[in-house]
Amino acid sequence: MGLDSLVGGTIWDEYSDKVTELMNNPKNMGEITTEQAQEMGGKLIVADFGAESCGDAVRLYWVVNPNTDVIMDSKFKSFGCGTAIASSDVMAELCKYKTVQEAVKITNIDVEKAMRDTPDVPSVPPQKMHCSVMAYDVIKKAAGQYLNVDMESFEEEIIVCECARVTLNTLKEVIRLNDLTTVEQITDYTKAGGFCKSCIRPGGHEEKDIYLVDLLEEYEKEKMAAGSTLGGAESSIEFAKMTVVQKLKATEKVIDDNIRQMLIMDGGDMEILDIKENGENHDIYIRYLGACNGCSSADTGTLFAIENILKEKLDQNIRVLPI
Repeated sequence: MGLDSLVGGTIWDEYSDKVTELMNNPKNMGEITTEQAQEMGGKLIVADFGAESCGDAVRLYWVVNPNTDVIMDSKFKSFGCGTAIASSDVMAELCKYKTVQEAVKITNIDVEKAMRDTPDVPSVPPQKMHCSVMAYDVIKKAAGQYLNVDMESFEEEIIVCECARVTLNTLKEVIRLNDLTTVEQITDYTKAGGFCKSCIRPGGHEEKDIYLVDLLEEYEKEKMAAGSTLGGAESSIEFAKMTVVQKLKATEKVIDDNIRQMLIMDGGDMEILDIKENGENHDIYIRYLGACNGCSSADTGTLFAIENILKEKLDQNIRVLPI
């Protein structure tokens, strides 16, 4: 099946449970014949797309109701690695029961997110992120066949890397989600910049409006701006509106600036385990370390002080829960 290379089995830890399950047990793999489509009262669409960058290819089958444009069934065949099989399976599932016009709005990011076990953890290791890019193109190719238009007419986003077909929005989201700081990291995650390299910086054989170095510079400025606002008593971003990563960083900063040193002086410390939303409350789960672990005041006075400082600095709806 061409499964991804493994070193001591540890790479499996970077795949979501959904991906590992779909690698071996895809739900939508197979083909649809013209006769089967006619029995359903639909029109059969078969679209092929191959990624020259990695040699993978996918064939997408749709049965479309010609009266409503609704995709009544969707299947695929994938010629490539296990990740390509899993992402193609999810792509086919996302197409079902949507109109063709709705299906063309599905992106490779939608496919990758649908394969995650938890919202903030990528579903595949960085070098396999490009496998979901094929879904972005094969859907548009199928839609173009059905509507008798060129697939490029569906392109609503700016393509930064033409070789790997990676969009501006995809790059921005991947950079922010994974806190990327180098072009090499972007290439590992998306394959952008891995081929002709014109999209990396000015001076390549093709001039671009936007380069990968521009996106990294933009992200660095955003982080610096966020850091300066979090440095004061109040943030310009409401705690409730922050991402999980931003909440963790903001909480860590308040603890470092106002709490940790007092704990260390008494031979203890603490760590943040998780932040979860519980109605209007932001539940911050912590673990006491050193002398604080088992201290008689850990669940009373110390806990009260930690919670009060976090409420004052960040949000009144914070609750601190020691584990």
